[in-house]
Amino acid sequence: MKIPMLAACVLLLTAYNNAADTSATSKDTGAATTAAAPPAATDSGWQSLFDGTTTAGWHTYGKNTAEARWKVVDGALALDTTVKNGEDLVTDQSYENFDLKLEWKISKNGNSGIIFLIQEDTNKYKRTYNSGLEMQVLDNDGHPDGKITKHRAGDLYDLIKSSSEPVKPVGEWNQAEVIVNKGKLSLILNGVTTVSTTLWNDDWKKLVAGSKFKTMPNWGTFTSGKIALQDHGNAVWYRNIQIKKL
Repeated sequence: MKIPMLAACVLLLTAYNNAADTSATSKDTGAATTAAAPPAATDSGWQSLFDGTTTAGWHTYGKNTAEARWKVVDGALALDTTVKNGEDLVTDQSYENFDLKLEWKISKNGNSGIIFLIQEDTNKYKRTYNSGLEMQVLDNDGHPDGKITKHRAGDLYDLIKSSSEPVKPVGEWNQAEVIVNKGKLSLILNGVTTVSTTLWNDDWKKLVAGSKFKTMPNWGTFTSGKIALQDHGNAVWYRNIQIKKL
């Protein structure tokens, strides 16, 4: 009786160890798969536009790839001003009704922008701003544009002044949001709605007619387009970029 009992104990112990090894292997494999998985839309519809390590999904305006002036530094898309001759960084995809969220940080005396509804036809539109609208990114106190109405951080550039100025000091991260949905536009900075307007109606046409964009063909008429991070010649950083189609 003792020998069969001992054999049974050995078999049970072996089975237990094998099960434990299988469980550990499964956990390790799952962890590796999760870490390697590319960004994807969540159940709530949000999708990452920046993986934190590469410029995948982006390219230099008018080019096929992201050129060297835009780099990934400490988990952010950064403009390297030591590299000459750059352009805005543009999404590969176009978007119609969407909610865009990101964080930005500007350098001292710096200027940049979040440009959207861009038509990437360089024969017609030499720069992103020749077709796209812009949420201003700026050092209000240090850059000359800070002295111009409708050119400050959070403004709909050259069209609508921010209702308030919740921008943080230079060197700190700001949370920005751009919502375009069925002709309604909202700009949100650090949780505060700075601009709310209706696109494409008669009032909108009057705004465009009173702006620097009035001579640009078809400006402000597009209902879908690409999104850009502006190269205005000053160091700037963008991170945690995500979008939700509405």
